[in-house]
Amino acid sequence: MRLIGNSDELRLVKQLRNGDNGAMKEFYSHSAAYLKGVCSRYVTDRDAAKDVFQNALVRILTHITEFRYQGQGSLQAWATRIVVHEALRYLRDTRQHEMTVWDDDTMEVPEAEDPPIRDIPPEVIHQMVRQLPTGYRTVFNLYVIEDKSHEEIASLLGISVGTSSSQLHRAKHLLAEMIKAYNDKIEPPR
Repeated sequence: MRLIGNSDELRLVKQLRNGDNGAMKEFYSHSAAYLKGVCSRYVTDRDAAKDVFQNALVRILTHITEFRYQGQGSLQAWATRIVVHEALRYLRDTRQHEMTVWDDDTMEVPEAEDPPIRDIPPEVIHQMVRQLPTGYRTVFNLYVIEDKSHEEIASLLGISVGTSSSQLHRAKHLLAEMIKAYNDKIEPPR
């Protein structure tokens, strides 16, 4: 989302609250690409992601009166939370968020060393995250990107704190494997 200055953000919110169509177009032009990206971190099916984004946009515009300005960027943060909640609602309704629960004795995942990512383009990292199983991807995004605690994630997804923690651990392990494979492909062993 391109940054909107304080006065512009306040003006935009006021116009949105008044149902101004021009303000709706302005909000869309400033925020659509960013918010669609947020949505696609959770919902990998393109058509479903479009539907989830549309639902979130409608919710943002119909609930704009509930928004409380708290400084520059607060509109983006508020809109992002709505998109995330709509994506989680979709995953919950379609039962795609269900976590794979492993018996800790049958599947030990070793601690992975953080592989170097400095030379990997962000869009490749984004695609790797999208390849994670839904439960892993959901917990990873909530923990790493949205900065939620395992307690908050457990509450949002209706899972235990331990399940949230293990899903994150396994997501990091799979990502480390993907990154290592990518790095090995780019720089073959000598």
